[in-house]
Amino acid sequence: MPRHLRSYALPVLFVSLAIGCGRSGDSGAASGTGILPVVVTDSGAEMLIVPGGTFEMGLRNDREGDAPLHRVRVDSFLIDRYEVTQDLYRTLEVSDPSRFEGEGLPVEQQTWLDAVRFCNLRSYLEGLELCYDEETWECDFEANGYRLPTEAEWEYAARAGGSEEYPFGNDPRELSRFAWLDANSGERTHQAGTRRSNGWGVYDMLGNVAEWCHDFYSEDYYLDSPEENPRGPHEGDLRVVRGGAWDSPAEACRPGNRIGSASVDDGCLVSDAIGFRCVRTGSGSRGCSSPPTCSMAGGIRSTSCSSSGRP
Repeated sequence: MPRHLRSYALPVLFVSLAIGCGRSGDSGAASGTGILPVVVTDSGAEMLIVPGGTFEMGLRNDREGDAPLHRVRVDSFLIDRYEVTQDLYRTLEVSDPSRFEGEGLPVEQQTWLDAVRFCNLRSYLEGLELCYDEETWECDFEANGYRLPTEAEWEYAARAGGSEEYPFGNDPRELSRFAWLDANSGERTHQAGTRRSNGWGVYDMLGNVAEWCHDFYSEDYYLDSPEENPRGPHEGDLRVVRGGAWDSPAEACRPGNRIGSASVDDGCLVSDAIGFRCVRTGSGSRGCSSPPTCSMAGGIRSTSCSSSGRP
């Protein structure tokens, strides 16, 4: 058992695979292909089942690092419907370092290493394989546990099938309906899920807190990145952060905008504008790691979809 994990009861993961599940008429969603099927864990966290697909990644005629626009394919995966909240930290008995405290607020002031340690803890508590080696912090993308999204997975989910500057179109004046940013945040974070979702039903992909991704950051990575499931450079000093935050201008909250952060493992560099959300590999076909053990294959069983608008 990893040295920092404690023995908790193992929650059961409830999964609905019904196609078209969710609130197809949800007035809080931007135009898109419809709300994706929902996954609910015993801890109360909702995830969405994202189908694999191809999209144009990056921004047209933009600053170096966000261009060139290039075609990318990602496999299916599950993504947290909301940013990881302080409520989930309390449920899992994890110490919360956030500056802004309150029910439903996203966790922030986390290093990249804090985020991946949480992913491993969450995997352990649900009887899933740990994705991260806790000596090297390399990720096993075939493991069925929780991890950070690659920046390709993150942008694919943020775009929700769209190809414009924002998931809802090209007019930044519409952004305040979908995101907490410098123009409307009051200089703080807000409860997850209180702006409109994108067309797939994912909340706060833009604004509120920017989100850690798995990848090392390289300004010129797009020049020779693979088309199939890109996972970033093999090494670097920065990790990718996506989505913009409560203190960001509209330009920084575009799905194609990318930056790197140095607060990888140094608590002195943490930001109250950076949080994260987790993903899982779509298949989950390898079963549970040992230890820990899980009470049923993959730790899942079918149930009805959730349609709540809050975490």
